[in-house]
Amino acid sequence: MRLTRLGPRGEEHPAVLADDGRLLDASGVTHDFDGPFLASGGVERLRAALREDRLPELHRPADTRVGAPVARPGKIVCIGLNYRDHAAETGAAVPERPVVFLKDPGTVVGPCDEVLVPRGSTRTDWEVELGVVIGSRARYLDSPEQAHALIAGYAVSHDVSEREFQLERSSQWDLGKSCETFNPLGPWLVTPDEVGDPQALGMRLSVNGRVRQDGHTSDMVFDVAHLIWYLSQYMVLEPGDLLNTGTPAGVALGLPDAPYLRAGDTVELGIEGLGDQRQTLVQA
Repeated sequence: MRLTRLGPRGEEHPAVLADDGRLLDASGVTHDFDGPFLASGGVERLRAALREDRLPELHRPADTRVGAPVARPGKIVCIGLNYRDHAAETGAAVPERPVVFLKDPGTVVGPCDEVLVPRGSTRTDWEVELGVVIGSRARYLDSPEQAHALIAGYAVSHDVSEREFQLERSSQWDLGKSCETFNPLGPWLVTPDEVGDPQALGMRLSVNGRVRQDGHTSDMVFDVAHLIWYLSQYMVLEPGDLLNTGTPAGVALGLPDAPYLRAGDTVELGIEGLGDQRQTLVQA
């Protein structure tokens, strides 16, 4: 299934994108796609309603805003330097253990919402990432194999970053990762049965029409299942939490000739089978 949320910010309406392209109204099953929905078996209830043809068609104008496919997560857990080519371009060693940091959940916006260049920013950067939404509590997992059953779905996630804030103004990365609008998500949350192998997805990003990132999830240092298992040894992952799994090479930080993002720039990105995003940069 492909889950989406449509409408003005804060008033999004839950819907399912059917295989034939029709939008189906999910409000008879849930008021929103959020942590409680996932924790209570909501995906299976929605799947049953779809199978029994109980979801009416939802008619919305073509220009209706698309929101993030899940409501504000409880936390966003991010993995740094998780692609070998990205570690190389930044001059960092390939990590022996996952590099973990947290991002403000309030950064999540829709896939085509404006992204704000922070005041004082000179180094706002792009990062296309595979986002993983947790569907069931993950706590002290015995093995990575257990992680697969705990995933609600996958989505395109844009981990926008301000490099000066991240690397020069603090000993932690959070300041450069948590500026408002810095995590566009969506357009869909795609369930694992439809995605198949999450380590077999092409990913791309362009700035003003020029391709900057052209990567593949098979190049991750630590795969999705390993990351969830590893994190569960240190924190409890709850339904609705978002895991950003790292970005491939091609960010401005690693490209000496690439200008950082400025107001007026357009970023387009996508992941195979998960849809596309398009954002315009605006000065905060």
